[in-house]
Amino acid sequence: MRRTRILTAVLALAAGLLVGSPPALAAGAPKVALAADTYTWKNARIDGGGFVPGIVFNRSEKNLAYARTDIGGAYRWQEATKTWTPLLDSVGWDEWGHTGVVSLASDSVDPNKVYAAVGTYTNSWDPTNGAVLRSSDRGAGWQKADLPFKLGGNMPGRGMGERLAIDPNKDSVLYLGAPSGKGLWRSTDSGVTWSQVTNFPNAGNYVQDSSDTSGYASDNQGIVWVTFDESTGTSGSATKTIYVGVADKDNPVYRSTDAGATWTRLAGQPTGYLAHQSVLDAKNGYLYLAYSDKGGPYDGGKGQLWRYATATGTWTNISPVTEADTYYGFSGLTVDRQHPGTVMTTAYSSWWPDTQIFRSTDSGGSWTKAWDYTSYPNRSNRYTMDVSSSPWLTFGANPSPPEQAPKLGWMTESLEIDPFNSDRMMYGTGATLYGSEDLTKWDSGGQFTVKPMVQGLEETAVNDLAAPPSGGAQLFSALGDIGGFRHTDLTKVPSMMFTSPTFTTTTGLDFAEADPNTVVRVGNLDSGPHIAFSTDNGANWFAGTDPSGVSGGGTVAAASDGSRFVWSPAGTGVQYTTGFGTSWSASSGIPAGATVEADRVDAKTFYGFKSGKFYVSSDGGATFTASSATGLPGGDSVRFKALPGAKGDVWLAGGASDGAYGLWHSTDSGASFTKLSGVEQADTIGFGKAATGASYQTLYTSAKIGGVRGIFRSTDKGATWTRINDDAHQWGWTGGAITGDPRVYGRVYVSTNGRGVVYGDTSDTGGGGGNGGGGGTDPTPNGACTVTYKVTNQWSGGFQADVQLTNTGSTAWSSWSLGWTFADGQKVTQLWNADYTQSGTAVTAKNVSWNGTVAAGSSVDFGFTGSWSGANTQPASFKLGDRTCTVA
Repeated sequence: MRRTRILTAVLALAAGLLVGSPPALAAGAPKVALAADTYTWKNARIDGGGFVPGIVFNRSEKNLAYARTDIGGAYRWQEATKTWTPLLDSVGWDEWGHTGVVSLASDSVDPNKVYAAVGTYTNSWDPTNGAVLRSSDRGAGWQKADLPFKLGGNMPGRGMGERLAIDPNKDSVLYLGAPSGKGLWRSTDSGVTWSQVTNFPNAGNYVQDSSDTSGYASDNQGIVWVTFDESTGTSGSATKTIYVGVADKDNPVYRSTDAGATWTRLAGQPTGYLAHQSVLDAKNGYLYLAYSDKGGPYDGGKGQLWRYATATGTWTNISPVTEADTYYGFSGLTVDRQHPGTVMTTAYSSWWPDTQIFRSTDSGGSWTKAWDYTSYPNRSNRYTMDVSSSPWLTFGANPSPPEQAPKLGWMTESLEIDPFNSDRMMYGTGATLYGSEDLTKWDSGGQFTVKPMVQGLEETAVNDLAAPPSGGAQLFSALGDIGGFRHTDLTKVPSMMFTSPTFTTTTGLDFAEADPNTVVRVGNLDSGPHIAFSTDNGANWFAGTDPSGVSGGGTVAAASDGSRFVWSPAGTGVQYTTGFGTSWSASSGIPAGATVEADRVDAKTFYGFKSGKFYVSSDGGATFTASSATGLPGGDSVRFKALPGAKGDVWLAGGASDGAYGLWHSTDSGASFTKLSGVEQADTIGFGKAATGASYQTLYTSAKIGGVRGIFRSTDKGATWTRINDDAHQWGWTGGAITGDPRVYGRVYVSTNGRGVVYGDTSDTGGGGGNGGGGGTDPTPNGACTVTYKVTNQWSGGFQADVQLTNTGSTAWSSWSLGWTFADGQKVTQLWNADYTQSGTAVTAKNVSWNGTVAAGSSVDFGFTGSWSGANTQPASFKLGDRTCTVA
């Protein structure tokens, strides 16, 4: 489960990758096509993999729900497919911190509106302040209000909330609880502008660890939730009674009864705890509060649950167990809006033997548990768990009672009953989002079923990627917190993460280029070896032996023939071995902590880099010699790789904006490097299958070229570059790793820091020049075609659709124009990846400059949002020129 979320990427970012201004574009820069190639982007399915601290259901529209993650953005639920759609992939490199979501709010007055408070860290790691994002189309597009302080979506206390709240009677009014002593903030213009509520009396004082000099654990967790009593207002006028939770054990709860004009500490309240969450049952007049002695999401040793009668001011301790019997805090908290006397809460910080979920149907008068002991250590569960869709959630464990695999969860700070469906519950854990759709069996004596409800929500942080040229594996991934996976099918969830041993975080991996059955990985483990090997293409693993002093994974390299390995672990110097690591010898001539890689042709040649110096070994890693190459980046934010099939061909990316930063190439095993002019910044480098007719493998990089940040491809050795992502697909920070696919031209795998493994496929299947050209010459395509039209989201008065046009003929198109008619008078409001016109009910979509070429057997995709009323029938037919397409 998820024990830490401060990932290695933070260290690179703190080194200055994203601050300052880039150097000017050098003369003689390579040609850059800034328009994106026609790429389709998807996730290599893992399903989950991270902490889900918040789930928000809209109170007025059925099936409208959102989830927030600590570093991986926000998502909207799609009821038709039971999947989640990512909403913040448009966050770019310079504002990577805005992928951390500290709070979400869905407007019940206007369900099209949704707000997200974003920012990942409140200390120096995050280069930007926080912001409140607002959307009027359910997160399809956003506008931003910058804040004068930072927000902490990945800080301690991030499971408390929600810190952002909309007045249920006057939705132009919003409140936001800030960390770091910045107080309570309010907007009166639907989130466009914000100002501090200067008369709010308490900005909080609780810190997790005051001795932490980094500012991470020592930050004041601030104001942690805002709850409105909707019964104290009428439509169009501000709600009078507002409750606010503060990270202050002596003064946790405040109230205003005059719409925020004045505030007082709520009388008679319990003290000595932090109020993690509150939920109001306005029908019965109860405010429920879940308390813990710590801020979470991992810690918490004692807790209580209280009920406050809003009419009388009476406080009642309704804790499901006595304080003496808790070894955890309470946090996840929800009421059944169909039956408000039904309340549920979680023991969020109970790792062993499992989390606990409590349920009351009499407003907290009595409680039942999700599981009980029969005779210790045996358990009786009110639920069954079905993780067949994500079988890795067992973590390959076979624990002894009272533990079970899979666990019911841990870090269970989000828990919500669907306000329209008493049978549906969702809750987040440190590894996934679970749910039930037969919850009321709990009360009737049956067993309710718990399943992952997480498809589409991809939240892993990626440290390394490798795509072998042969074998059953398409992709190996090294991930934070859940180790990593071997994907044999990108569209399916692997059955298990890497095991034997199971690293908490895999920091690096490699395979032997000439023998891809030989694979090595290194990583972190609380106790046990830090290196593992496979001889069957990553299907099965066995542990190696650590040399003395190893404390973490570091980086590792496999000889091209698999005969030896070089390892640069944390805690000791660089080591080498022949065979599979039964014994190790110290390498000489290379500093500890260097990054190591292998030549992909010569089995005796290995490379290293540390603090601006490149190192080369020609004797299998026994001795390294520093290269005389100069002008390389001075820091350690560098990634380099050797090209398969060419001895001594090395590419190096990295640097910082206050020094050397870019992309370098060597053809003499690192004796000298040439910097590519015009590549202003580059952070990763990878190789993939060459384009048709090209003599050199395709290059991929996460870089800044021609003044634009993006994912770039070159089919001509870096002479020209094409940006292959677009502004809607940026994924924040993508500086961890990148690799092309050696078997599929144009396919690229991109690491993210919280959005999992993203891969892209091009419609330019044959390849071509640096601008993505190539293909046929048919100027007026009217050959065989197939159209797939899919409504991906629909709401009152609006919808979103994706269209895929496939060339099923035998010749390529150089342009295309697709027409259709709406049967119900729908109107296109915005269309992307094509130009369009609409006359009455007739729509014509035409290619734009960069996606006119569609090879035989290839597809082009575009999408749009539209309006509808009455009905939203799918178009019955589509025409490409004079030819009617098949409708899939």
